Amino acid sequence: MSQIETRQAVEAVFRIERVRLIAGLARIVRDIGLAEELAQDALLVALQVWPASGVPANPGAWLMTTAKRRALDYFRRNKMAARKLEELGYDLRETEATAPDLDTPLDDDIRDDILRLIFTSCHPALSEEGRIALTLRVVGGLKTDEIARAFLLSEATVAQRIVRAKRNLAEAGLPFEVPTGDDRAARLASVLEVLYLIFNEGYAATAGEDWTRPQLCEEAMRLGRILARLMPDSAAVHALLALMELQASRFPARQKANGEPILLLEQDRTRWNQTLIQRGLAGLGRVDALGGADDPYAIQAGIAACHARAARAADTDWGRIAGLYDRLAVVTPSPVIELNRAMAHAMASGPASGLAIADSVADDPRLASYHLLPTVRADLLKKLGRTEEAAAEFERAAGLTRNERERQVLLERAAACGRSGGAAGLPK
Repeated sequence: MSQIETRQAVEAVFRIERVRLIAGLARIVRDIGLAEELAQDALLVALQVWPASGVPANPGAWLMTTAKRRALDYFRRNKMAARKLEELGYDLRETEATAPDLDTPLDDDIRDDILRLIFTSCHPALSEEGRIALTLRVVGGLKTDEIARAFLLSEATVAQRIVRAKRNLAEAGLPFEVPTGDDRAARLASVLEVLYLIFNEGYAATAGEDWTRPQLCEEAMRLGRILARLMPDSAAVHALLALMELQASRFPARQKANGEPILLLEQDRTRWNQTLIQRGLAGLGRVDALGGADDPYAIQAGIAACHARAARAADTDWGRIAGLYDRLAVVTPSPVIELNRAMAHAMASGPASGLAIADSVADDPRLASYHLLPTVRADLLKKLGRTEEAAAEFERAAGLTRNERERQVLLERAAACGRSGGAAGLPK
């Protein structure tokens, strides 16, 4: 294996193991910032050692052992308490002797380092914005610009929130423990929002060559299933899991073999994952039984269920979808929801009605650099026969998106204005 190939292999392993590594280290050193630094140190060591020795059989355990050695050195240098040094030294000796599975059960009912870290990072001592931004960065592995898109904020603002949250956690000396009872319930909304945003980034990547990042969706669903077992009477947990499963069911039909996107109305629905659809629909039934039909995630899952139940795009109940978006706009008003509501009403009542809704939020400063605003307007303008305006809006959207696959689709739609086309603004 060449030096370049080995480096690529190291970086690939680190991407896979990074979150688990940080989560395990944070449980030991009780400092998220330090855990990140130790994980990065382990990567640097791997980049030096693996090109000569090769990638080890268990790279995750190798990285964890290396990071723990670095942690031991850190505590020695900083003359930490003897108890901490003794605990870490014992943990390191045990790791070296037995090379345990990093999934070894923990001493709490969550029994998952990553979910444990999410609950810890969502501590109520932090601002809601700070705790979610920090958790998305550390646990979700999202970049600052990806988090900024989720919140419709500037990258500088998000970066400040993350730095402030790390500092506040370290200075407050907060315990890295899994909350129970009312404390756990108080953090649940933030935890669910983190999983929701991680899934969304996986479903439609902010930037890069790939349109989707399925591994993020898989991880969000995995953690959602743990939560559903942990909190079986929470309607919000079941609603979010149902939403993610219904959305993820479309993955087999969302891209061509070359990675080119296939939009919702053009997808071969026979390729949708029926197991995930049935799980999602069953989850929605559970939500109804728990009285959570008005939960925002439940409403969104209801919208996804309308698509899942339609064997053909032409069978879609757009009237019901428009009504659900109307409810969602009342429960959690936002300009992004208005854009989706615009498309639903356009399909149910005609493009003019949808354009009126889209135009009502066109001057919202939060959408100034959001590519889906001109995308939606372009699609509706095209349906109204205003092709020159539509082409200009498609081009504007292409200039705003940072995802190469999406940019190509938008430019193709700009070029195709005046001919029959699909619905670029529809859910993907």
